[in-house]
Order: sequence, then C-alpha cells, then structure tokens
Amino acid sequence: MRHRTPKATVPPDPRLERWEAGAELPLLAASLVFLAGYALHVLVPEGNRFVRETGLVAVGVTWLMFLVDYAVRYRLSRQRPIRFVRTHWLDTVVLVLPLLRPLRVVKVYTAIRRRGSRARLGLHARVITYAGLSALLLGFAGALNVYQAERHAPDATIRTFGDSVWWVAATLTTVGYGDVVPVTVRGRTVAVGMMIGGLALLGAVTGSFSSWLLSVFAQEGDDEAPGE
Repeated sequence: MRHRTPKATVPPDPRLERWEAGAELPLLAASLVFLAGYALHVLVPEGNRFVRETGLVAVGVTWLMFLVDYAVRYRLSRQRPIRFVRTHWLDTVVLVLPLLRPLRVVKVYTAIRRRGSRARLGLHARVITYAGLSALLLGFAGALNVYQAERHAPDATIRTFGDSVWWVAATLTTVGYGDVVPVTVRGRTVAVGMMIGGLALLGAVTGSFSSWLLSVFAQEGDDEAPGE
C-alpha cells in the first residue's frame, strides 16, 4: 500500500509581515474614505450631481486599494488560491463587501482568546474599544445601505436616514422593536448581516470583559493564598 508523502509547505515571503504591518493604517484610512464617499453618494440630494459623483470616485479608488492589498497578500503568502481564501476568509468577504470592513475586529478577538492565560487589561480594553468603534462604523454603513434600498420602496417604513439609524440601533443591540422594518430583499439581507454582526460584537465585548474579571479574581485569589 502506497503512502503519499505530504507536500512541503512553502513558507510565506518574509516581506508579507512587513507589508501587513505597513498597510494596516493606510487601509484603515481608506476604509473611512470609502465610508465617507458612500455616505456622500447616498445622503446628498440627487440634484447635487457633482458631490454624488465625487463620492462614487472615492468609493472606486479605495476599493481598488483593497483589491491591490488582497492581491499582494496572496502573492507574498505563496499559497494556492483555495487555501488562501480559506485562511483569509474575512479579507475575502471584506473585499467583496467593503462596508463590512469593521468586522476585522474578529481577528483581534481571536488574538485575545489565544492569550487568555494572562491577565492584560490593556489588551482587553483595546478589544472592547475596537468592538465599540466597529459597531459604530458597521451600524453607520448598514444604515446607509438600508436607507438607500428602502427610501423609494413601496410600503416602506424606513423613509428617512433617521429611521434607518433607529432601526440599526435596535437591530445591533438585539432589541428589535419592530416599529420600522425593511421590506426589500436587499434591506432584509442587510438586516441578517446586522443581526449576525451585532451578536458577534456583543459577544466580543461581554466575553472580553468576563475574561478580564475572571483573571482579576484569579490573581486576587493567588495573592491571598500565601497569607492563609
């Protein structure tokens, strides 16, 4: 019986780590520009065509930056396409749906869980801060998307951007009053994403806070043990 010898794993290019470290802040700025451009295109009245078109240009340029970053990461990783997509699924989702870029906080939450054996308040506090900022950015992006999809739909209850913000706040916090709801397919698809994102972010915050409390209590118990 033959035994297949496993193929040797090609190590990533040493430049990959430097690229990821150097590109993180520029891509964060590009994400904010993308969101601002999309907001201009959605919120500015249709009569002001120049501003709306400028927003679209900003969206296109920043999305190209995301595409270049994704291509460089793939090239330097030296992985096959399917394996790269599997190991970088969040980057792939963000490339297809750039408005979901705030969900990269999941990577931070994974990192803190791997270091759960050590009590590091700074790390826990950063996760909570990132989750809060991500909730704001994700909520704003979702409100824009739902408002764009719903405002001209027949029988829609979300007619203004304020209605959309109210709906997103109720959805992300898992309250769900039900006074305003999306009626279009696109709006309901965004709603599912908001529900999943809200649960994930809420879980990241509560999990990190609980982990910090348990670490503090465990440390206090260790300090009291010698005296007893």
